[in-house]
Amino acid sequence: MKELVVISGKGGTGKTSILAAFASLAKNKVLCDADVDAADLHLITDPSIKERHDFDSGHTAIINQDKCTQCGRCRELCRWNAISEDFVVDPIACEGCGVCYYFCPEEAIDFPLNTCGEWFISDTRFGPMAHASLGIAEENSGKLVTLIRQEGRKLAEEKGLDLLITDGPPGIGCPVIASLGGATSVLIVSEPTVSGRHDMERVSELAAFFKVPAMVCVNKFDLNVEETQRIEDFARQRDIQLMGRVPFDPVFTKAMVQGKTIFEYDDQSEGARAVKKIWGDLIQKLGV
Repeated sequence: MKELVVISGKGGTGKTSILAAFASLAKNKVLCDADVDAADLHLITDPSIKERHDFDSGHTAIINQDKCTQCGRCRELCRWNAISEDFVVDPIACEGCGVCYYFCPEEAIDFPLNTCGEWFISDTRFGPMAHASLGIAEENSGKLVTLIRQEGRKLAEEKGLDLLITDGPPGIGCPVIASLGGATSVLIVSEPTVSGRHDMERVSELAAFFKVPAMVCVNKFDLNVEETQRIEDFARQRDIQLMGRVPFDPVFTKAMVQGKTIFEYDDQSEGARAVKKIWGDLIQKLGV
């Protein structure tokens, strides 16, 4: 089984729209939305949820007022200043390190596991899909990304499918790192702006660090041809495979508003033809 992870380095490059377009073309695949902090692939795929599970990760201290003698030991040890003068833990400030729990002389502090979000197994018109939703202001998104990718692989193995297409998170932080490990290849969708080029360079270096072969395509390339050229020059210098260019095409937005992929809305549009060419080259590179 091969896994293609589509990442961008920054938000707003059109990564999810292009991945959804790939979903229209790909056969024998499982979809995985690993952008758990701001999941949006479901807006196009319209999943029918078959399984719903809580995602439990991390701990928050809770002081048992019946046992607490207010000796002050926990406040001395808490480096986050998360415990008030009346010995109540601020759940937002608490980093879940557990020092107060382990060293409370009265054993008056509980340390329960947090429910941070949910993850799902669904059916879509494109095939099975693993996806998730992280709670507002919750952490541990890297763990949830790892979990979702594992569930996507299980789905593919159970159904005898040979391709996992993963919508990765933006940026270069922990969730992106969690989305890269063990992937067959990554496709970086960049945009022809200074910030788009800068973030593409950073995420390509991250992929190189984890020895995951990287490819790049430029979305909306005709909005700034000079920046497009700089992106492609950088890719050539770093031996990153160039997969092509996608022109600015309002059909992407029109399709998204209708909850459709570009191929479902207008498969003869300029953008659709460009994406189809890129997908044909991708499956040759992946050998699927």
